Amino acid sequence: MTAKVRAASKILDAVHETARELHAAGFIDMRSMRHYDALCLAPVPNYSSAKIRALRGRHKLSHAVFASVLNTSLSTVRQWEIGDKHPSGPSLKLLSLLDKKGLEVLI
Repeated sequence: MTAKVRAASKILDAVHETARELHAAGFIDMRSMRHYDALCLAPVPNYSSAKIRALRGRHKLSHAVFASVLNTSLSTVRQWEIGDKHPSGPSLKLLSLLDKKGLEVLI
């Protein structure tokens, strides 16, 4: 993983840059480099029911299409939007990608 990763702090950014250079020089294997990459990933934010509704509205998607894009059920999306359930795991990551990068990355 030699791509530039933006860390949550300047310290983690410096650690990741050093690890990337050590990997390029052959001192760190790919497995260790993946560990450093994971340390520097920004945490996935939580999405409230209002944020999920706003995200769906921003992309002008129906409940059914939104559920299909996120590979989840229609009832799950409705429960997220009324606050009965909260997204987690892969769904949370997909919501974050949709929010940051747009619909094109998920289709």
